[in-house]
Amino acid sequence: MRVMVIGSGAREHALVWKLAQSPQVTKLYAAPGNPGMAECAECVPLAMSQFNDLATFAEKNGIHLTVVGPEIPLIEGIVDIFRQRGLKVFGPDSAGAALEGSKAFAKELMASAGIPSAQHRTFLEVGPALAYLEEHGAPVVVKASAWAAGKGAIVAMDLETARDAVEQMLVRHTFGAAGRIVVIEDYLQGDEVSVIAACNGTHYLPLAVTQDHKRALDNDQGLNTGGMGAYTPVPFVDAETEKRMYREITATTLQAMQAKGITFTGILYTNIMLTAQGPMVVEHNTRFGDPETQAMMMLLREDLLNIVQFAETLPVKRETLWHPGYGVSLGLASAGYPGNYPKGLPIHGIEEANRLPGVHVFHAGTAMQDGQLVTAGGRVLSVAARGATLREATSLAYEAAKLISFEGMFYRHDIAHRGLEVE
Repeated sequence: MRVMVIGSGAREHALVWKLAQSPQVTKLYAAPGNPGMAECAECVPLAMSQFNDLATFAEKNGIHLTVVGPEIPLIEGIVDIFRQRGLKVFGPDSAGAALEGSKAFAKELMASAGIPSAQHRTFLEVGPALAYLEEHGAPVVVKASAWAAGKGAIVAMDLETARDAVEQMLVRHTFGAAGRIVVIEDYLQGDEVSVIAACNGTHYLPLAVTQDHKRALDNDQGLNTGGMGAYTPVPFVDAETEKRMYREITATTLQAMQAKGITFTGILYTNIMLTAQGPMVVEHNTRFGDPETQAMMMLLREDLLNIVQFAETLPVKRETLWHPGYGVSLGLASAGYPGNYPKGLPIHGIEEANRLPGVHVFHAGTAMQDGQLVTAGGRVLSVAARGATLREATSLAYEAAKLISFEGMFYRHDIAHRGLEVE
């Protein structure tokens, strides 16, 4: 089978790396790919936004399946175009991807279906939004309704921060078009985790419970990022809580989408707060997570191709999905991230890190420059590791990170800290 993965980050590198291990895959492409993916796939010089060109490439090269990694192509309708041209693609169409692309749509759907989530109000103008804040008080979470690269949610513990967040979005347009509609939610307290499922309409395959680390710095300090690390499974989530999240949130969401005439296919990856009142949805995502995927692929025992084909053939048994143990990913970032950061800095030590048993380094923001691997993004690399215990997997990831260097490199030193406390 000939397979193409669309994307250029560590998530897509992890998917390519795992698909390359499938005996069913005869040829693998990555569009546009990155230097890490080039080791196990043919990189195609097409941008993720070139939907028709990508579809034409798939037609001309007899590609049997395309897997879409990032959210933006899904939100903007790449699946619709591929399907219109009779091409097989893994991911939701634009109607399904609206669960991630529009927080206002997602909140309305959850409210109508009785899916537990924070109370909220939606605003298009600054005046009513500020008046609501004065009436409601803090803490609240202020969110840009549309996609904002994982940085469009501001947790405001006081009114001054909340007012500034609203003005950033509706007055100063810091988040551009993403902030034209603002959702103000009640602040939820508890542990945040994610549940991930492969879906086909109202059928779904539960995959994993993970925990991400969004803030740039240790102890959840600093700005929100696309994710600085993750681990799976989560020791403090018991089997009954896991079943409840899939039953009350994943299944009910798919049924609510179907009731709207939307058959959801692909990955539904939901961030959930474990509150004193029970699990409550923070937000839905409609693709593989990043950095969750890197940890998951280290732990995955099943052929990934069988999972992405679940949407059509339902061939996978959950009992044989995973290796025993834990998977961890650790993001290595450029100085200044998630703000401005330098590019073109030489990277060293990846080969040494990859020699450690149970470790693989996935490329995120890298490029080749005059034969030298250099930095080309904010999140540069994702070090992933598998171990028999969470402590072993985490220690391996940090051991590997110490072998890698580029000027200004930084990473969090407390990945999986909540899981380690429990373990």
